Amino acid sequence: MDDELLKGRSPMPAFRWTMKQTWEHFLFAHWPVPVEAIRSFVPEALDIDTWDGQAWVGILPFRLGGIRLKYMPSLPWMRSFPEINVRTYIRSGGEAAIFFLSMDASHPLLVPIAKQWYRLPYYQAKMRFHADGRSIAVQSRRRSASLSEEAFCATYRPVSTPSIARQGTIEYWLMERYVYYCRCGRSGGLYRGEVVHAPWELQTAEAEFSCSTLTRGFGLELGTPALLHYSRGTRALIGPHSKV
Repeated sequence: MDDELLKGRSPMPAFRWTMKQTWEHFLFAHWPVPVEAIRSFVPEALDIDTWDGQAWVGILPFRLGGIRLKYMPSLPWMRSFPEINVRTYIRSGGEAAIFFLSMDASHPLLVPIAKQWYRLPYYQAKMRFHADGRSIAVQSRRRSASLSEEAFCATYRPVSTPSIARQGTIEYWLMERYVYYCRCGRSGGLYRGEVVHAPWELQTAEAEFSCSTLTRGFGLELGTPALLHYSRGTRALIGPHSKV
């Protein structure tokens, strides 16, 4: 089954995965923003990628599970848990990629491990995630006292049939990226990683947001999303993570 994920995908055949994950009930909420609004939060070595002259910021709540290290059985203590990623879109050496601005998760062990081993910009959060077959409800608030105002609360649902994004569309430009970058919060070093998974099966979504302040620390007060998409999820292979 892992070979099926790798078949026909890039990078191949050099890709060597180290971890397997399952991602479920994704909301892709996206906003266009001026390039200068996020330039200072993205390392100078990376170019801001644009669509129609605008940078884009995404907020992505989902449920993560099925974590397994290569050559090892599933970890019983690594149960499914919610996560919210805030990201933007960049290019490096002609390569289209994602840059993670922040990541919130509720698992008490994953956050320190991911920050130490992968240098990912994780925050510990108190979160609730409920999927009832019709809609998904997510609530989150960071545990850090200094960041307690950083919160997110939304309910979302798919409203169309699934389809795979076509090349040349903004959906393809936003979603079909398999390289990510992040900046270590301690050292400021730039890190790069790769993932492989099947193309996203996307559905148009609708959502209600009662609280969304995860971008406030970046000086971004976002209003109504320009684009909303839902994906039931996918299995993903995570590659090595290295300093640039």
